Formats: sequence, structure tokens, C-alpha cells
Amino acid sequence: MKKQIKDENFTVGLLVDDKLKPLVKLYYDVAREADDVADSPNLSPQTKIQKLDKIEQDFYAKNESKAGELGKMFADENLAYSLFGDLLEAFRRDAKGIKIEIWEQLLDYCSYSAAPVGRFLLAIHNENPVTYLPAETLCAVLQITNHLQDLKHDVCILRRCYLPSEMMEKFGVRETDLCLQSATKETKQLIIHIIRRLQAMLQDARSLLCLVKNRRLKIEIAVILSLTNSMLKKINKGDVIEKHIKLNRFDRLKALIVGTLQGLFIRTKSCNSNIR
Repeated sequence: MKKQIKDENFTVGLLVDDKLKPLVKLYYDVAREADDVADSPNLSPQTKIQKLDKIEQDFYAKNESKAGELGKMFADENLAYSLFGDLLEAFRRDAKGIKIEIWEQLLDYCSYSAAPVGRFLLAIHNENPVTYLPAETLCAVLQITNHLQDLKHDVCILRRCYLPSEMMEKFGVRETDLCLQSATKETKQLIIHIIRRLQAMLQDARSLLCLVKNRRLKIEIAVILSLTNSMLKKINKGDVIEKHIKLNRFDRLKALIVGTLQGLFIRTKSCNSNIR
């Protein structure tokens, strides 16, 4: 079953102004279409690349396809085409088969697979480019958190491992360990190590609350920060190899309340003390 926007852990764009929602929905739909191609177990790598190339061609041609309609809307809004093209680069990497050796390679992958979404949302709200760097950090945290959550599925079904091999070797973890019934002690230690890195990055990303001017977008970012923090805690306490860990209704309600309060009351002038 194809994933819908409501199925995402960290749904983006739900609080945007009504006039922007058609653009955000179309952007998501076309990105999801490309992602489904890259993740398809029934297509060869060559066929996947051909289909992804066709999506890109439609986007630039601005034809009657969904991707073409997105291209038209990008032109109308004067948006950089890289905000969509970079996503396709990440999907091509997935289609060809990805091998992450060091942490920096994983962050580079996230700069294509996740960061464009953050820049897209900032761009359509006319936010200052100074927001792009912390947004890239937040998007990387979201992406890697999803990698942890989907670790077993990615390795055992998609044959795709996003954990840096250098880290796996350091902690004595093999890819076959990720397909067991439950996590080994070594796997748990590796996941905890990654979570600590992500939590530090999440703190850096909180500076977005100081920099973003649009109130709705500020609230949405605050909600996402809260949801991400909750998910990392759940992964830390649980076992992603034994079962698929998900956010529950209480997590989402809590994030909505906390995020709304932060989005409403955090001001740029008071950020230095509020985000530490």
C-alpha cells in the first residue's frame, strides 16, 4: 500500500496557509511517486532510473502530468528547480543501491533526500536563506530517525542499509544482525550512539524557532521538533528490530500543544535564552 501524507511520522505542510496547500500537496504527491519508484521491489535498477528520468523530464517540460503541473507551479512561484531535482538525485541513489561508509556520507545523502523539503517550505514562505542551514540539520535528523525506525525493513526487504559501515564495524554489528527477531546488545549500543548524535543535532536545529518569521510555519516546526524528540525517546527505549515503533495519539497531541505554545510565544529577541 502506498504511503499517504497522513501516514508520515513528521508530516510537513499541514499548517501552511490555504493558498499554499495545493502546491505543498502536489510537491508531496510527485515526490511520493518518485519514492515509490525507487522503493519498488518489482523494478530493476535500470527501469527505476528510466522512470525517475521521465518524472524529471515531465517536470521540466511542464506538461499535463503531475510532475509537469508541479513544474508549472514552480515557474509561477519562481522557485529554484533544485528544490525538486535534488530529491530525484536521492531517489536515483536509492535505485542504484546505496552504500554508506561514514557519517558524513549519510549527511550528504540527507542533503538530497530531506533538506530540499525544508528549503522548499522556507522558500514558499519567503523566509530568509539564513534559515536554510538549521533547517538542513532538522531535516537530516528527521531522515535518520526514519532510517532507524525502518531499519529492519530497509535492510531485509529493500536490501538497503543507511547505517555507516564504519560505525557498524566499530560496534561489531553486521547487516545480518538487523534481520534477527530482536536487536543484539551491539545493535542497541549502536542505535543509542546514533540517537545521542541526533539529539545534539536537534538542539542545534531549534534555532529555527528564532529565525522563522511566519507564525504558522514556526508552530509547525515546533510541533515537528517535539514529535522528533518523542520518537527518539521511543526508539531509545524500544527495539526497532523486534517491532515497528510508532508515535501514538498522545505523542501527537502533546506535540501539538507544546508546538503551538512555543510557536506563539517564542520571539526572536528572547530566543537566546529560550532555546538553550
